[in-house]
Amino acid sequence: MTKRYTKDHEWVELNGDVATIGISSYATEQLGEVVYVELPAKDKDFAAHADMAVVESAKAASDVYAPIAGKIVDANAALADNPGLVNEAPEGAGWFVKIKVANKAEVDALMDEAAYADYVKGL
Repeated sequence: MTKRYTKDHEWVELNGDVATIGISSYATEQLGEVVYVELPAKDKDFAAHADMAVVESAKAASDVYAPIAGKIVDANAALADNPGLVNEAPEGAGWFVKIKVANKAEVDALMDEAAYADYVKGL
């Protein structure tokens, strides 16, 4: 499973027809210490690029966008009690949601790790 990335700093990791979604290490560096995460409800449908979640840090509150269309099948309940997981393991235990993918081609259209690294260097 390889991760794909958006220009808004979300990552997607596809496993069958379910994708795990979170925010990148770069995003957490920009945000600083995450103090609150608001996740969507299970079974909620999202279009690609729709507001999906909110992450708050000491610096700011930021929207997290759905990188792909689909239905939420799981949300990371651990973030309610420990939002700092997003900082500790943004691309691991700090994941936000799992989504049943509507169109796998949307995942393929995202940047791979090398392209994302190049993108971040230019910011």
